[in-house]
Amino acid sequence: MSVKSVPTTPSTAAARSGDERRALLRTAHDVADDLAADAIAREQAGRPPTDERSRLREAGLLAALTPPSPGRGTDWRTGCAVIREVAAADSSVGDVLARHYVHTWSGRFYASHHHAATLEEASVREHWLWTGAVRAPAPEEDGDGPDLTLRPRNTGYVLEGRRSVDTAAAVADQIVLDAVCAVTGDVLVVRIPPRTRGVTVEPAHDRLGQRAAGAGEVVLDRVTVTPGQVLGRRPHDEESTAPFTALAEPALRLALCHVALGIAEGALTEARDLSRGGRAHRLPGEDPDLLLTYGELASAAHTATAVVDRATEAMAQALDAGAHLDADEPAGVAALVATAETVTSRAALHITTRVLELADAPGLDRFWRNARVLTAHRPAAHRLRSIGEHYLNGSHRAVAAAFH
Repeated sequence: MSVKSVPTTPSTAAARSGDERRALLRTAHDVADDLAADAIAREQAGRPPTDERSRLREAGLLAALTPPSPGRGTDWRTGCAVIREVAAADSSVGDVLARHYVHTWSGRFYASHHHAATLEEASVREHWLWTGAVRAPAPEEDGDGPDLTLRPRNTGYVLEGRRSVDTAAAVADQIVLDAVCAVTGDVLVVRIPPRTRGVTVEPAHDRLGQRAAGAGEVVLDRVTVTPGQVLGRRPHDEESTAPFTALAEPALRLALCHVALGIAEGALTEARDLSRGGRAHRLPGEDPDLLLTYGELASAAHTATAVVDRATEAMAQALDAGAHLDADEPAGVAALVATAETVTSRAALHITTRVLELADAPGLDRFWRNARVLTAHRPAAHRLRSIGEHYLNGSHRAVAAAFH
């Protein structure tokens, strides 16, 4: 019996895309179950995520979480769903995966189309793990001076300095950084393989939370940067930033919102299971205070989910627009991301604090510590000002305000 070829139509393409999405989410669920089994032990050990990288690579998640293109990659909505699924089981690995996914978009944010496509093909083929730390605003604008400097040499550059990287500093295949050219003053975005000569990593020991994420200080001592490692220029200010490039920072913040949401959901689920186990002999109606507390916490989680989902949809539409993105749209997206970040941070900290009152079990405190570390370096006041700036003035300055 012969099988007829079916022409590709919008409906069959959508169905195939739906099948691929479901398959990827099943894989993410399986990986999450695997990670949950030893999450406490790995969190206590606090070692670089070498084993975790292998698990993600073997499952195909590193290759899958790249920008969407024909035959490869993942759309923004699905990528964020995968991040959140994994983060609920182990937020350190969710953090690694979130930054990996966003930094695989770096070519599209900063480089030419051809350069970006070449990088994405290599990333899928080699199952690269990406991380990075691209600063905003430019170093000369924040008063601290540049911490990474590029000096022209022959056809390329020599990179010097040091930069804190929050995930996979010692185990990534590509680290995306921005540095100031000592001659022109341009801020260039570059990618550095950590095993390049002159690159060393000083692990961040004894972190309060996110201990298995592999944070560290990357030290660069006269590291050679070839022209192919330069992705492009990062504008000095928001006025000169191309609309699509302006999505880079909000995209990372939004991906981390999904990590925070995963932490809240993971903590609530684990506490619920412990509460059920400890009260198996009692009817739910016999403990109205417990029902009230869980109702409050579940409502907080649902509210955060709704806000994050709205921002995720806005970001997905903006990324889909690509070069056709309207100049004013990034400000609106950034305001939604700032709102999502504000609501999710509060929900994650509140939920992870309250669950400690509901259940007494080893390792449950890791959710609060992880939420605290993930949200500590992004003050709520800056986000609220950016939201107010956009609400009152509709200004593109809201994009920059969210970056600080």
